[in-house]
Amino acid sequence: MIIKPELVNQIKEYFGLNIYETKVWLALLGKGVASAGEIAEISRVPRSRTYDVLESLEKQGFALMKLGKPVKYIAVKPKIIIEKLKTNAQKDAEEKVKTLLKLKDTKEYSELEDLYTVGIQPVRHEDISGSIKGRLTIYNHLKEVLENAKKEVIICTSAAEIQAKSRFFSSLFDRLKKADISMKIALSGDEKDIKKINNKFKIKAKAITIDAKFFVADNEQVLFIISKGAMPDEEIAVWLNTPFFTTALAFLFDQATRE
Repeated sequence: MIIKPELVNQIKEYFGLNIYETKVWLALLGKGVASAGEIAEISRVPRSRTYDVLESLEKQGFALMKLGKPVKYIAVKPKIIIEKLKTNAQKDAEEKVKTLLKLKDTKEYSELEDLYTVGIQPVRHEDISGSIKGRLTIYNHLKEVLENAKKEVIICTSAAEIQAKSRFFSSLFDRLKKADISMKIALSGDEKDIKKINNKFKIKAKAITIDAKFFVADNEQVLFIISKGAMPDEEIAVWLNTPFFTTALAFLFDQATRE
């Protein structure tokens, strides 16, 4: 049985195994039940290492030791492995979230905030800008910008984007309404879709023909999404903290949406 190097590399990354563990597991899957010697021959992993690797795979749940002698190992079905890894990943994520939630109440977090405040104060507004890559990162930053607005936000995007990120915008609109923040919203796309969105979210978005995505908070900060049709990980946005430019953009927005 020949194990392709491409498969070894892919499985190694997917399942978080080292190179020897991957080769031994693939060999065991192909054999079903095998001794360490047989696995060493198929996988081309040194026999002296195969015993340790099989024990490691057994501890991780990728293999079972068969009762009886000589000692042999049984491959665990991939579907079972995936379900186990999913469960472990969910548990790890939940624990991580709990840790992060507790972090805000610690002395160390307060010190981090103090360091940021001290560091950011002497910086000019026009120097506080940057590019953001990846849809998840972009929307996390967007949430921070808009939810920290004190008076007004401007949202210019597409009806399709609102529908695709329905949960995100639903939560955002609710928070802004509760905080009594003025919302100016303009959407491109089918007017029927825009009407449905207005009814669903209880907003008053205006229809526009311009295909653009930008968000403004308090005429101070603006976030542009500049990559159209990109894959989620390749989407790019530019964030600027510049009242001079943002005020002008807000004025142009008002002119473009004036009835």
